[in-house]
Amino acid sequence: MKYLRLLRVNLFRKKVRTLLTLGSFAVAMFLFGLLVIIRLAFNQGVEVAGADRLIVTNRMSLIQPLPLSYDQRLSAMSGIRDVTHVSWFGGVYQDERNFFPQFVIDPSTWRQVYGEYRIPADQWKAFLGDRQGVIAGRGLAARFGWTVGDRIPIRGTIYPGSWEFNLRGIYDGSKDTDDTSQLWIHYNYINESRTTRYARNMVGWYVVRLDSPDRAVTMAKQIDGAFANSPWETKTDTEKAFAAGFAKQMGNIEFLILSIGGVVFFTLLLVTGNTMAITVRERTAELAILKAIGYSERFVLLYVMAESVVIALAGGLMGVALAKLLTLGGDPTHGLLPLFYLPAADMALGIGLALAVGVLAGLLPALAASRLKVVDALRRI
Repeated sequence: MKYLRLLRVNLFRKKVRTLLTLGSFAVAMFLFGLLVIIRLAFNQGVEVAGADRLIVTNRMSLIQPLPLSYDQRLSAMSGIRDVTHVSWFGGVYQDERNFFPQFVIDPSTWRQVYGEYRIPADQWKAFLGDRQGVIAGRGLAARFGWTVGDRIPIRGTIYPGSWEFNLRGIYDGSKDTDDTSQLWIHYNYINESRTTRYARNMVGWYVVRLDSPDRAVTMAKQIDGAFANSPWETKTDTEKAFAAGFAKQMGNIEFLILSIGGVVFFTLLLVTGNTMAITVRERTAELAILKAIGYSERFVLLYVMAESVVIALAGGLMGVALAKLLTLGGDPTHGLLPLFYLPAADMALGIGLALAVGVLAGLLPALAASRLKVVDALRRI
């Protein structure tokens, strides 16, 4: 404890320099937090994908439909526990900038396949009893201030016209990383409105839940083989592979984020290392006197490194805390990202990286100070 005062005095000898170094760490850690949030949002579907779920799409393209009759054929296959179908609605709420996922679902099978979503029983019952009813995620409802019972007008794009839905329930995820930005719509209500025979009784894609995730690869081949040479051939992937492929359409986000983060930390290392080297040069006489009165090289080494580590820790905590506060204040992207969340594990990782940078930045100056010869140092005074 007796050395803490000495450490504090030296840290604030050059207050502006110390504050700027602290600020550089804080900004870097804040950027790190944002990069983690963005990466998590883009890979959200990959992270939460069910190991026992397969996605069955049209072989030609995801935007090409599949017949509703495939539901019965898929359900009859051995190894398949549950089957549901999904279609993209693609409507506009108030303004085109208010984007959020809108899925046309089969209510009779949806919850068996996606058991991670939590919905009160009375709200789900009300949804089943109202063909114009919809279910919204907690995040989506909070974004627009919706409450159960609200009337929600949506302008159709894929399904033209003005639609009005009744909000019958709000779902939550079983984990913080579950997507709560979706809107679920009755399939039968939308299907009955289709004007052409070809468009009616078609779906966007199927989601298949298996008896065992170990059979995912085998079942994918079996499903595609069953519909080979038909007018609507299929392409089946695991849900994780499907989500990863969808995320890649936005580019290699992970590589870009890691590249930016690497440049930031490398720059921070250079800046902090240069600051610590200047500090050691300015205090050559003091360090020489410490060694002259009996302090060991190890003490001088740890003493100089302690300054770098304290600055790194304080700045890292500030930056990570600011990034976390940003997530607690709501989604500033207004729904552009399906998830805006900074996990505790990544916060700890950011602080650990800040400490690592502090150690590396202070190591060379500390080694130089510990090896300083008293006679040579005093000769410079």
